[in-house]
Amino acid sequence: MSKPREEKYQAILDAATEAFAEYGYFTCQVSKIAKLAGVADGTIYLYFKNKEDILVSLFSDRMGNFIQEIRQSIVKCQTTQERLFCIIRTHFKYMEENRSLAIVTQIELRQSDPKIREAISGPLREYFHLIEQVLTEGVEKQEIILADVKVGRQMFFGTLDAAISDWVSSKKPRPLEGIEELVFELMRGAFKIKQ
Repeated sequence: MSKPREEKYQAILDAATEAFAEYGYFTCQVSKIAKLAGVADGTIYLYFKNKEDILVSLFSDRMGNFIQEIRQSIVKCQTTQERLFCIIRTHFKYMEENRSLAIVTQIELRQSDPKIREAISGPLREYFHLIEQVLTEGVEKQEIILADVKVGRQMFFGTLDAAISDWVSSKKPRPLEGIEELVFELMRGAFKIKQ
């Protein structure tokens, strides 16, 4: 994709994130996205087949960036403890910096039809695999105690997910800064993380 075309594509995804967060996926009109992106309504269809395609592309693109950011961060970590804390910190930081995206991922995507959920499952599975990989390495290095990696991943991700859900549905959003230590302490106890 040429640079101007890529910039327009990203502008449409940015606008869609804001529009879906504000109006909700089902009630949001493509014309609202176009207006926020500063493009004509028809321009949207040069990049996307329909509103569903915008939502799926938005999730794939943004989750891809998110997972890449986590991968780059954990590469610098030496221990399982550092990697898990890094995932927690990066997850909260990314969502706090992208509140509209957090609203879309926590609220709008959960209400979508099974076809959309299946279309967005790839990036989510990649994130699950990354967490499972860190947990598996921790068990192999005897840095954590965990009988079932899949259950451990479900607990780890579920805790992060519940914290973000609570944050986006709060009438008075509080900063997420500092919460990562509390969540990590829960994980330290659950996984019997060795220091």
